Amino acid sequence: MFDSLPEETQLILMVVGIAVLFALVSWNTKRNKSKLYGRDKRNFKKNYLKKKDKNS
Repeated sequence: MFDSLPEETQLILMVVGIAVLFALVSWNTKRNKSKLYGRDKRNFKKNYLKKKDKNS
């Protein structure tokens, strides 16, 4: 697919592609950590009651 492009362009596209993938993985890791650390000490009962009170 990239055979028709010059080698320099192929190299630039690969570097940009790897940078984009790295940025996506970093963003996803940050998002997942904030989800985990945002919970109240992982206490299921407390979190359940808190959400139940909010919805009522």
